[in-house]
Amino acid sequence: MAALTALIIGATGATGKHLLQELLASPQYSSVSEYGRRVSAPEQITTGREKLEQKTIDFERLETAGLKDKKWDVVFITLGTTRKIAGSQAAFERIDREYVVNAARAAKSDDPNHQQRLIYVSAPSANPSSYSLYLRSKGLTEIGLAELGYNDTIVFRPAMLGEGNRPDSRPLEITAVYLAKAVSKVLSSVYMPIPTLAKALRIAGETGSAGLPPDTVQNAGDGKVQYSLISNKGILDIANVSH
Repeated sequence: MAALTALIIGATGATGKHLLQELLASPQYSSVSEYGRRVSAPEQITTGREKLEQKTIDFERLETAGLKDKKWDVVFITLGTTRKIAGSQAAFERIDREYVVNAARAAKSDDPNHQQRLIYVSAPSANPSSYSLYLRSKGLTEIGLAELGYNDTIVFRPAMLGEGNRPDSRPLEITAVYLAKAVSKVLSSVYMPIPTLAKALRIAGETGSAGLPPDTVQNAGDGKVQYSLISNKGILDIANVSH
């Protein structure tokens, strides 16, 4: 199999920075592009620097970002926010959904012979009909991405994330993560170490949904579009496979 080219949108976030290191360290990826509002600092890149391309972009002016100039094999999107960080419901939906879908649309190749995978990190219980703003946005984003027509759209729904050295963690969040980690010893569906998630994302990029263990992949969609869904258990199982 030829080495893959990859794009990460959201590489400076808690999950994205671990995914970036996974891809740079993997011989399965010949080049890795990191596009975002900001990019990783040089001292954070510990390996594979020679195959990294970095570019700051304006999500409000994606037509100037040059996303159409590339033909990536795998597009990873780990971008997301919260209403509190965004400042308003409108700003949250613009960043959490519109930026994500628009960037994926811009990164999609116009070459019908170019097979592309799109991999997105969503949230557990994401539902386009949810009363929760956060879960509704994630569900609508999943559908919006599936509608773009990538050859393989894979959505990850990890549980509560931890072990990612998140600089913006708050006391209540730290406590919740600690409790979820403790409970996960008997109930694996409640907690996800970020390094484990990053490894599973990297593997899915290499194999595509068809190459993943069958019991880790579920079919999802709204009747009009279909995509592959990976639950928390599926993520753990993928990461435990030797790759």
